[in-house]
Amino acid sequence: MTDPEHDDTALGAQLALEQGVVDEVYGRLDDLRGQAASSLAQVRATRAEGTHQARSERDSFAAMYADRLATYDAVEHKLVFGRLDLAPGSTDAADGDDASRGPRYVGRVGLSDTEHTPILTDWRAPAARPFYQATAAHPAGVVRRRHLTTRDRRVVGIEDDVLDAEALDPEHRSSLAGEGALMAALGEHRTGRMQDIVATIQAEQDEIIRSDVEGVLVVQGGPGTGKTAVALHRAAYLLYAHRERMSRSGVLLVGPSDAFLRYIEKVLPALGETGVVSTTMSTLLPGITATGTESDAVARIKGRRGWGAIIARAVAARQRVPAEPVRFRLGSVDLEIRPDDVAAARTRARRAHQSHNAARVVFVRTMLQTLAKQYAQETGADLAAEDVAEVVEDLRSHRDVRVALNLAWFPLSAQGLVRDLLTKPHRLAEAAPGMSARDRHLLQRDADHPWTVADVPLLDEAWELIGDPIDPERQAAEVAAAQQAREELEYARSTLASYQPGGSGLPEVTAEQLASRMAESGPLMTTAERAAADRSWTYGHVVVDEAQELSPMAWRSLLRRCPSRSFTVVGDTGQTSSGAGARRWADVFDDLDRSWRLAQLTINYRTPRTVMDAATDVLHESLRREGLHPDVAPVTSARDVPGSLRIGRDLPSAVRESLELGGTTCVIAPIDQVDRLRAELDAPGVDLTRQLVVLDPVEAKGLEFDAVVAIDVAHLGPGDAYVAMTRTTRRLTLLGALPDGLDVRDLPHD
Repeated sequence: MTDPEHDDTALGAQLALEQGVVDEVYGRLDDLRGQAASSLAQVRATRAEGTHQARSERDSFAAMYADRLATYDAVEHKLVFGRLDLAPGSTDAADGDDASRGPRYVGRVGLSDTEHTPILTDWRAPAARPFYQATAAHPAGVVRRRHLTTRDRRVVGIEDDVLDAEALDPEHRSSLAGEGALMAALGEHRTGRMQDIVATIQAEQDEIIRSDVEGVLVVQGGPGTGKTAVALHRAAYLLYAHRERMSRSGVLLVGPSDAFLRYIEKVLPALGETGVVSTTMSTLLPGITATGTESDAVARIKGRRGWGAIIARAVAARQRVPAEPVRFRLGSVDLEIRPDDVAAARTRARRAHQSHNAARVVFVRTMLQTLAKQYAQETGADLAAEDVAEVVEDLRSHRDVRVALNLAWFPLSAQGLVRDLLTKPHRLAEAAPGMSARDRHLLQRDADHPWTVADVPLLDEAWELIGDPIDPERQAAEVAAAQQAREELEYARSTLASYQPGGSGLPEVTAEQLASRMAESGPLMTTAERAAADRSWTYGHVVVDEAQELSPMAWRSLLRRCPSRSFTVVGDTGQTSSGAGARRWADVFDDLDRSWRLAQLTINYRTPRTVMDAATDVLHESLRREGLHPDVAPVTSARDVPGSLRIGRDLPSAVRESLELGGTTCVIAPIDQVDRLRAELDAPGVDLTRQLVVLDPVEAKGLEFDAVVAIDVAHLGPGDAYVAMTRTTRRLTLLGALPDGLDVRDLPHD
């Protein structure tokens, strides 16, 4: 019989042992934080004098130390969370570490002591992989895996997994402890902010996180399977494992809503990474925010692949040849702009394979040279080079010439072109002759209508073909900036040659990173900041969450931002709510990238089994009724909660009882009821840090709450109903119209 007093004593001894290790690691973190703060203070105290390069060096090192301080602060919470005990004589091929050096501790970042001996292994390092991958069948040299539960800097619990019982010595057998790290994490209250899962990553999730960076990886997973967490941890892993590549080009994260981005905003910094550009499709283009709304039918039309050709025709239609010659007088000489000359200049400009505005420079230059030759022929003069240049300038400033050349090849903007297509029926008919009259009529709107999410890919397509407005001063500045960047890279290399930071265990700054700090665009601009401000930026990797909602044109925009086709795409075709979205991944990627690969997540760690089974029944009935067949894999819930699914009698009671559970409660209702319910429940806006929030199903996508009150689920589409019913971790209360496919016979009625 087990002696409870002995168990308590043994557990206390193990907690004290681990507390000593955790104290040592946090002590080292504090030392490094102090060093960085001291270095930052010294740099800031240095007067910004001397050459431009000296001032840039000062600002760059200040930014570097500030970045390190931000990283140290971000990893403070649960810095150490795991320990691996290796079998005697086992060797890790990744770093040559062996069991004789003692346990290997795993945490948010890698740290070394003052003698450069590792004291904490970064969770992304190859040496940490057994913490997530080792099993009793394949222990990979691991005898015991221990999860550490900490609160602030105090060790409050330990959980042991024995993977090789035969190799476990008697001392270890007497010190085993634990209450189930994963299940304990699942039972915690939600806070309105997503928490990382770095301490509880499961083997199927870890395989996806560490999957090859090349190509398109599609992660299909039902509600609560950890798709978003896997995507974020994969972004952090790739930034670590491919730092040189990613530090130059960055990582783009595309989420479904601003609320979703606020929900996940703390995860990547907590994993040791801040170099990710987070956006939604509505804010993908710098300087444009899509706030308008439109019908699902209109969004579906705008999402079709054919818009690439439509916009190309619209641009080409702005490159016109006049039907008749345009006559004008230069001084005492009569000249004319002839259709044949305009056609020849247009052909030459198009052969330059540049954007519309850039190619216009070629067109205008060609036409001015042609007119200058015509002038020489009319006057019979043999003009010298300087005389030709003078004639060209006179032609350039001539009002009739400017008007005629603008009419032939007018400078455009992406916004102006797309607005014309959507507000002027003759423009759309000209560019889209194959579109039905009904669809063209649906697309027409007022000129002051705000941009919608479905407009963004059209604007991006137009921007790609048109380019930025031509600005000679800016062009000259860009040439000068490129030369300065080359000079600063060489200077950064020489500066870093004499700078040898050590002992942090964090990745060292590269010459390219330091040089980017010294750029004229601002010494404090990170790669992520520069990428976010540049529409033409191409990324090293793109992560797309709730990807099933994206239209073919949206995918065209995202693929443009990553020519290497390195994507992590996560979603669930069972939750598709957009009419322009996908029901089958093959329909999306077979045309875009035939080498794409699919990974499945099949275990729901969030939704109680009773709720998940009911939501699945409702989804299947809805899909059957509408004749839809998404490629949805079965999902198994990891746990159940008694009384997790209920039929409510009224809204006040359902909300009150849900709030009594603690944590967060969300009321999910059809979009046309949301404003009224927010006023009624005093829950304005979308503030996920409040205990009570009211959302429509699209706003709720990707989020989770302790309790959910879902109203009139029967009035929602299949994907929206599925979303509304699967956001809870503890209780779902249904009010109003109940969906088909729900068996209510055994459900408690409040």
